Amino acid sequence: MASTRDDVSRKRKKLERCPPGNDGRYLALFYLAKALRERFKEERKIDDINEAIALHRDALELRPVENEEYHRSLSLDDLAGCLSYRYIKLGPVDDLEEAIALGREALALRPPGHPHRDSSLSNLGVRLWKRFAKQAENCNLEEAIHLLRAALELRPPGHPRHSTSLHFLALCLSNRYEHQGSFNDLEELVTLRRAELELRPSWHSGHDVSLHDLACELRRRFTQTAEIHDLEESITLHRRALRLRRPGHSDRSSTLHELALCLSIRHDKHGVADDLEEAVKLGREALELSPSTHPDRGPCLRNLTRDLRKRFVQNAAIGDLEEAIALLRPALELCPIGHPDRTSALHELALFLSQRHDKHGVAGDLEEAILHGCEALQLFPLGLHGRDVVLYDLACDLWKKFHFLHQTAAMVRPISRVDLASALFDISLHVWDRFRKQRTMTDLDDAVCLATYAMDLRLPPEDNSVAGRVDRLAKGEISCDPVMLDGAVDNLRALANYHRARFQSQHATVDLNEAITCYRHILRFHPPDHPDRASSLHDLAQCLTDRCRQCTAATDLDDAITFEQEALQLLALEDPEYDASRCCLVECLQMKFNSQVDVTSSDASGVTHLDIEQVILDIVSEILKNTPTRLLYTPTGILCNRDEQMSRFMKSKLYKRLVSVCSTHDGRQQIHTDISRHFQYVTLSHRWGDGEPSLRDIEGHTIYGMSIKGSFGKLQAFCRVALEWKYLWAWSDTCCIDKHSSAEVQETIGSMFSWYRNSALTIVHLSDVPDTGSLESSEWLRRGWTLQELLAPERVVFYTKTWSLYKNLASPNHKADVAVLEELERETKIESRFLKSFCPGLDDARKRLQWASLRRTTRAEDIAYSLFGIFNLHLPVMYGESAENALGRLLAEIVSQSGDISVLDWVGKPSPFHSCFPACITSYSKLPTPPLQLNTEEQSSATGEGLSSFEVLPNVSASPTTVPTVQPRTPDLYASGDVYDFHSLARVPLARFFGHLLTLPCISYHVTSVHLHGADPSKPSYMYGIQASGLTPLEIALPVKLEDITRSQDVLCLVRPWHSKLLGPFAELDAVTEEQLVSALWTPFHALLLTQLPHNEYKRIASSALITAQPVDRASVLNGGIRMFNIV
Repeated sequence: MASTRDDVSRKRKKLERCPPGNDGRYLALFYLAKALRERFKEERKIDDINEAIALHRDALELRPVENEEYHRSLSLDDLAGCLSYRYIKLGPVDDLEEAIALGREALALRPPGHPHRDSSLSNLGVRLWKRFAKQAENCNLEEAIHLLRAALELRPPGHPRHSTSLHFLALCLSNRYEHQGSFNDLEELVTLRRAELELRPSWHSGHDVSLHDLACELRRRFTQTAEIHDLEESITLHRRALRLRRPGHSDRSSTLHELALCLSIRHDKHGVADDLEEAVKLGREALELSPSTHPDRGPCLRNLTRDLRKRFVQNAAIGDLEEAIALLRPALELCPIGHPDRTSALHELALFLSQRHDKHGVAGDLEEAILHGCEALQLFPLGLHGRDVVLYDLACDLWKKFHFLHQTAAMVRPISRVDLASALFDISLHVWDRFRKQRTMTDLDDAVCLATYAMDLRLPPEDNSVAGRVDRLAKGEISCDPVMLDGAVDNLRALANYHRARFQSQHATVDLNEAITCYRHILRFHPPDHPDRASSLHDLAQCLTDRCRQCTAATDLDDAITFEQEALQLLALEDPEYDASRCCLVECLQMKFNSQVDVTSSDASGVTHLDIEQVILDIVSEILKNTPTRLLYTPTGILCNRDEQMSRFMKSKLYKRLVSVCSTHDGRQQIHTDISRHFQYVTLSHRWGDGEPSLRDIEGHTIYGMSIKGSFGKLQAFCRVALEWKYLWAWSDTCCIDKHSSAEVQETIGSMFSWYRNSALTIVHLSDVPDTGSLESSEWLRRGWTLQELLAPERVVFYTKTWSLYKNLASPNHKADVAVLEELERETKIESRFLKSFCPGLDDARKRLQWASLRRTTRAEDIAYSLFGIFNLHLPVMYGESAENALGRLLAEIVSQSGDISVLDWVGKPSPFHSCFPACITSYSKLPTPPLQLNTEEQSSATGEGLSSFEVLPNVSASPTTVPTVQPRTPDLYASGDVYDFHSLARVPLARFFGHLLTLPCISYHVTSVHLHGADPSKPSYMYGIQASGLTPLEIALPVKLEDITRSQDVLCLVRPWHSKLLGPFAELDAVTEEQLVSALWTPFHALLLTQLPHNEYKRIASSALITAQPVDRASVLNGGIRMFNIV
């Protein structure tokens, strides 16, 4: 290390001797950069590689073209290498892209025959392989393989870098085999690994790596060819590698794991018990060497559990099964939702739990097995290999659970898929009968579950859609006997009936849609001459009519009419089904008539083309009132105001179609729906960065034609993504507002919550979250304005720094994803029910302030403005006012409109706006917890304790505890001193603000004695003992000395702010009993400390901690009253 430092020092001094213009400056720059790169490789200090990159750039400027010494290509190659090192260290994609571009330029300067061409080929190939690892684009991998093959040809055996080329080519071929499964790649891999091993004899430091790599490729080839000699050689090589990787070796666990896997495979092939025993032993050792963060821990857990299950099957040792289940649970935790191995882990755990149930009969095991089996099946797309196995095992577990409910069900578990389907279907019929008698929803849910899986078992497993499978079955393309076909139709009809019954009970549209789908499938099996076609048509028509009532879809109503008309043609008057179909048809025709009356005026025959156009334009104007004033048109990237939005609509095909349709008096109820869909818009939520485009930057330009520098690229990507989601309009808070117009800024802040709420989708760009990162680390969650941008929209989709979907979630609403909701709830401390469905308003005001308390805004006053929409308040926006004033106005409005006293619960510095409000919103960062209830002994003890002090303030003025009534003064009716007893609670007014005066109803406790118990001026902190009439003695902590803010003769009192909610949400204030009062008010509470000012006004004294007070006894509660305080 010292030598590299000395080398850097020497090269730096040499550069100092070569100032700009000196002939030797290029070489001095070049060699100092190389020395810094070597020191970086040893010490890993990023400053070294940054300086090396800067020096290489300077050197390149001195060599604009190639010379005889190959200076330019050398600098290009070395600069690309330094950028590649920085990419590995820090991960910036731009560095890798530049390294590839420089590598291509260097390669172009080194044609065939150039002495350094092999280096350019190899380096460029390796960097393209790294880009493939990042982006997973096959073209990068193919080019990397091509370049590395060419480099290997220039580095024949004996070349010092022959081994390096072999290694990287093998890595690329391994990646291609994993993605494409080409056997030729695997064959070449084995050849390359053998060549690597020959170049690394037993004394070579990489001999164990070559042994391990070759053994792994041979094992993979065995899985393809089943040639036992490959497996035997793989085991031999792994044993040799294991001897070199003694205990303590960092890679010992991977060799143990691979050797255990090979032995387990050989046991499956030959049934040798010793192989299985050794596999279990090695698997346990591998697991011990793989901590929870080790990448191989998941595979180690799953392979060991498989081997334990095999041994359980052979030996019936319950300990193996118990251990396998215990290991599979943490294995499942390592496979979260979205992990490729989650399905297999769920299926295996379900199998093991089912086997343990068979052994011990524990119902909980079977329930858990079914739960995991259901999730595994949901993760398996239709038609995917292996799904039929998961389905069959789940069906067997369901049969075990329900077979006892049906007396005629076979007691021996059915073996074939058809028999198992029939058994599940029979049980579903029994459960359905019980539901119709007892109306228990659990029975109906079970019937749906059983019939669904029974139907799944009846259909061919290779089709990738239910519709396709039913279609093939109905057409006779699948060989099927009549009994099996009838069973499938009966199954479909029962499933449709179950879903319809559940819709009628729970009104979930998804059940109605499923019923309609099933009835449509049934019609495929009932051609016009089938005796059951009429009843199937009637059932489908009824469901379509129900759905029409739900969402007034004209096509559903038209289809229902058509189906009932056909049913009546198939039925005779004397058929019992005839009247039911006739009644349904009459109802449908009446619904159609009513819908036409609603949209057609009494003089519809006289409607002119001009009238229709005006109706359409009136609807457009109405819809645009609820959208932002300016929107980006995503197909062109042009910003449009209201007039331009209207103009584009009038030129659209939709407008022409609507005019045409309405002229014929058909489908006019669709006008509003179609226009609303046309003007659906997407909103952007993001963390503002440098160079955000403004209205003036983009007005009159198409953003797609502008530079991507600064944040213009973000705006372009946002519009592109919105267009990908098939929306024509988009809104961003950067460029869609005229920030030079105070009136427009005021309107925007007042409307922003509703704009996000009315948007079809909100796209959140997490500019600081990489593709593999977590949103929990994003600054977006810590900004003030983004709180309403999280709560207001109904649909939100998160994108990472590179505009990739967060965690590759293809869901149209990430708020509906359980894992994302858990992340958001954990980081924001906002309950998921608010995240999914938030209503603006004044409810839970204290909780909403707590959500915002740890967020920040660039302008201090914005923290208050950003909450206007959340509280559904409309207040003036006055940029330039203090943050305290802005927050104070917000809190005053909350109190005035709701009478909510919870906003008075805070600890911290008081606001100059009002003594009852905090200076900063961070004072709400913790929700106050209810004080602990003191038991009777504690109350007595507290009452009898004496106060010890080393310094005593003069006793405060002992004025009477009851205050004489005074004449009312402004504000009217709420003069300070008005007292209400507990028999007149209904007349107690709510807290209100008038100007800067808070009129607050309180239960008052007069302070009779104050003692200083301790002081720490360095903090500062002062602890006082307080005695107040009607309260047990208590202590309070103040940030200032009480003598400095009060006079000895001032009246002090502790008050309990009053709100009727203290008695409970349903208390009848005119009939409150003494027991209700005592139960509600003889409890610890958070008190405010007030000091009296002249003119019968009061001021709150802020404390360093919440003041917890406790009434002395029942009498202190019942003898009290509620008094109005004017507080400044």
